[in-house]
Amino acid sequence: MSFALKEIKEAKQRISPYVLKTPLLRMPVLDAWLGCEVYAKVECMQTTGAFKLRGAFNKLLSLTPEQLRCGVVTASTGNHGRAMAYAAKMLGAKATVVMPRTAPQVKIDAVRALGAEVVLCGAEERFDVAERIRAESSGTMVPPYNDDVIMAGQGTLGLEIIEQQPDLDAVVVPVGGGGLISGIATAVKETSPRVRVYGADPAVLPAYAQSLKAGKMLTLPFSPTVAEALLCQTPGDKCFPCLQKYVDAVYSVSEAFILKGMKLLLTEGKILAEASSCIGIGAAMEKLLPVAPKDKVCFVISGGSVGVEQLRMLEEVEL
Repeated sequence: MSFALKEIKEAKQRISPYVLKTPLLRMPVLDAWLGCEVYAKVECMQTTGAFKLRGAFNKLLSLTPEQLRCGVVTASTGNHGRAMAYAAKMLGAKATVVMPRTAPQVKIDAVRALGAEVVLCGAEERFDVAERIRAESSGTMVPPYNDDVIMAGQGTLGLEIIEQQPDLDAVVVPVGGGGLISGIATAVKETSPRVRVYGADPAVLPAYAQSLKAGKMLTLPFSPTVAEALLCQTPGDKCFPCLQKYVDAVYSVSEAFILKGMKLLLTEGKILAEASSCIGIGAAMEKLLPVAPKDKVCFVISGGSVGVEQLRMLEEVEL
């Protein structure tokens, strides 16, 4: 690992003029449902609607003026693309975002509204397409997760969590590519080693849960999920060692309970968040997490990019 607490603290200073310190809410209304004392880190209230702004700004602020002039490129299911587009606009750089055709329209529209060029393709080929565009444009790739500077930026979220609630027992983090949990786990464990860090990934595409069990990075066959922001077939080679070192466990959550988590957070918690962000809530509802009623547990609500079409999925969901 080439980033640690020092780099996360430096990232916090670097990005602080551009990102919000989001609230950490105590939510007793959810305690009985989730079997613990519930806290929510509502990163869905971040400027661009998700935690991704932290890593995107940390990366772009580390580029030279010449690199910014040549533009930045990324592949994204939505939140990272929106964050990079926003950061690029603020810093005067051209942005190109490669997105899956299956991405929610609300996310595609949000990226375009920030002035970025959007290129649509199949979900499985988005990274190859982005790399081809980067090579042709001489731009800089801004990876969504497998990058030390990106992960250090995301780690600022972990610093905030511990500052806001130092006596937490556990933090539960959505796991897709692994950048968010890598940053948070590094910040939390190097600041407060006794705090447990759990990840939650989709049971239909459990790349990290299966890889951690196997002790090596596996590549799983592609499978769609309601948690579309957590699509990951192969763990990042920079992220995976972080999880091996710092994460206590990753639990795989069924599609039904991901949606139950989303509906519970909306109807009882009064927080609107996308399905991917609610996977930790779903893990607790599915009774996968080793938590007790007196445990203070922070659920990272990582993003809130929700369109009406996603809300319709909740109509048939029973709590």
